[in-house]
Amino acid sequence: MASVFMEGNEAVARGAMAAGCNFFAGYPITPATTIFNNMLKMLPPRDGVCIQGEDEIASMGYCIGASMAGKKVLTATSGPGISLYSEHISFAIGSEIPLVIANVQRLGPSTGSATRGADSDIQFMRWGSTSGAPVIVLAPKDAKDCLELTVHAFNFAEEFRCPVFIASNKEIGMTKESFDMDDLNLPPLVERTPYTGTGPYVPFAADPEKAPPFLPIGGTTLVRQTSSTHGPDGYITIDPQIIAAMQQRLHTKLTAAMDRITLYEETMVPDTDTLVISYGITSRAVTDAATALAAKGRPVSTLSLKTLWPVPEALLAEKAARFKKIVVIEMNLGQYVNEIKRVLCGKPVKFYGQMNGTMIPPAKIMETIENE
Repeated sequence: MASVFMEGNEAVARGAMAAGCNFFAGYPITPATTIFNNMLKMLPPRDGVCIQGEDEIASMGYCIGASMAGKKVLTATSGPGISLYSEHISFAIGSEIPLVIANVQRLGPSTGSATRGADSDIQFMRWGSTSGAPVIVLAPKDAKDCLELTVHAFNFAEEFRCPVFIASNKEIGMTKESFDMDDLNLPPLVERTPYTGTGPYVPFAADPEKAPPFLPIGGTTLVRQTSSTHGPDGYITIDPQIIAAMQQRLHTKLTAAMDRITLYEETMVPDTDTLVISYGITSRAVTDAATALAAKGRPVSTLSLKTLWPVPEALLAEKAARFKKIVVIEMNLGQYVNEIKRVLCGKPVKFYGQMNGTMIPPAKIMETIENE
């Protein structure tokens, strides 16, 4: 057994290295800074680059430039930094620039509480950019998840050429715990599809359900990039048909692959009438609550979502179908529960959320379930 003892932030850094990350740029911010610290130790010995920008905006600009040059890129921040990232996130979405963003969430709004955890940014990660085009958001529940999901995040970023968020939080990121490296289930690495044609490179030409093949800027072939609305050739356009096709592909390249993007854990107990849905560190409290309820003769089933965006609609509908009662637990005041209600179309859903700088205890989850 290869047992290790590390915090979630170190696990994110190690997952990035396992995925082939060779560029990091960021700006120190609690509780994400130790990802930066770990990348500073790990990247230079492997000929990687680790840069502190003068602020979050510059750091994201470095990441975008590095990714366009062909690097596998990671950045890390927390609440106020995510706000500053938003314009560059839009650029990365619209110009199909792969990058991974570790968001170690803290209590908001605004500066909030730097040393208090919360799942504050669940909606912002999805909707905090112009256009409404989708992104991928993965939610770890512990340090082991942080390592595994970071590899998945890089794979998704490379395949779909889009930003991918790791929705950690302070309680996961800065808590050390043991896990067995032999139990890791890491996926095979994925690289962005290279352009292999012989004619002029058309930078955004792709099948309706795929990302375009990639060539780095700065090589021998001209590569055109723009943050403006563009057609397959990369030139600015106002043609409604071209615009509509490009916008649709930004959506479809993710939604058409939902089966592969959807990651989750479940404990389905026969003859139970209640399904408890959660994500992140709250899923650990749900597991403890379910164990205690089973001991009292009131078993429940649980579903822990690890892919939050795009919403795993088929999974939710399938797993919830047989249950009479759905309980949703979030470490905020309800940023995801309405997505679940929308998908489940009238099925009764009970919610408990808490956003006061403390974690939700199993006892409160038990109380919510038992008071059905």
